[in-house]
Amino acid sequence: MKTTRSLIIAVFALMLCIPGIKAQDIHFSQFYAAPLDLNPAMTGVFNCTQRFTANYRNQLSSVLRSNAYNTYAVSYDQKIAVGRTDYFGIGGIITADVAGSLDFGTVSGRISGAYSKQLYSSREVSHNLSAGFNAGVTQRSLNWTAAQWGLQHDGSGGFDPAGPAENVDNSNRLDQDFLFADFSAGLLYFGVFNQGKSSVYVGAAASHLNRANQAVYITDQDGNEVFNPLYTKYTIHAGGELGLNNGISFVPGIVYFNQGPQTEINLGTAVRFTLSNSKFQQQFLQFGIWTRIADQVLLEDNGAGGPLVSGTDTNPWLDAFILYTKFDFNEFGIGFSYDINVSDLNVASNSNGAFEFSLIYKICGSETRGVYCPKF
Repeated sequence: MKTTRSLIIAVFALMLCIPGIKAQDIHFSQFYAAPLDLNPAMTGVFNCTQRFTANYRNQLSSVLRSNAYNTYAVSYDQKIAVGRTDYFGIGGIITADVAGSLDFGTVSGRISGAYSKQLYSSREVSHNLSAGFNAGVTQRSLNWTAAQWGLQHDGSGGFDPAGPAENVDNSNRLDQDFLFADFSAGLLYFGVFNQGKSSVYVGAAASHLNRANQAVYITDQDGNEVFNPLYTKYTIHAGGELGLNNGISFVPGIVYFNQGPQTEINLGTAVRFTLSNSKFQQQFLQFGIWTRIADQVLLEDNGAGGPLVSGTDTNPWLDAFILYTKFDFNEFGIGFSYDINVSDLNVASNSNGAFEFSLIYKICGSETRGVYCPKF
């Protein structure tokens, strides 16, 4: 077991050292598999004492080919007992994303902390409230040298990179405008019943509380740079587990995101089958389907050097169906999901969407306090 733990820690360390990992405000269909990104109040909310997670998403490769979106996240959190039933959760998360021919990306590193208070407990039932906060820094990056300009195209499909290009003055911009602090906060209620076999949770979070400037050399008609703040993202999520007597559980969930003019809702359910559940071996298999619904407002320049303003409304539309499976074996959990695109983009994508992998590894040790948490 000690060798296995060392190997897992080495894998996570290696992922942190992969060169060229960059990123945007990330998006996972398996939002529940990146808990510290979803809501800082989920720091330390799990059964066991330590938790490692890793996530990878590839999106729009059928449309953008080698310039597809690639998103990564790794996190670690642990519990610190306070009294008989409460605890601190501490941890950290690194996210990265890169997309497009200009390698537009973001790297974000945040530390996270939460305090979980038990409101009520009996032999069968436990009610808890957790409050969390995270803080860190984020850096945007953009490869201007890979840009292609209209004058470099010959009009018949040819491209001459030596042709005339725009003079983009980006001196010192990565230091002045693309490195910024980032703060988030959240709350989470969770109740666990029947000694952890059933549960319910409801949470809310606000990300990017400081609304940092995200202008990528945007100017108005008079040449003044436009201040374009990173909108605060509001998250509301809920779910749980309904355990049946035959070793089958239903695991429904829903999440609502709103960030400026964009709104998204993911909802669905999975069915968890118990393959074995003894003191020495626990195996579970899940299958699920989720639906993503999106709404957005196109942004327009207000022409006065201020932030971009709301323009044309678009109606809510069904973006994708998400097929999901997960296998849990003792401390390990491995998940895979695939997005089937059903929006207007399917003309270009041929309904191909995104695929994701998630990995969770927990170190349990001896827990004798009888504090149960939901299984996310």
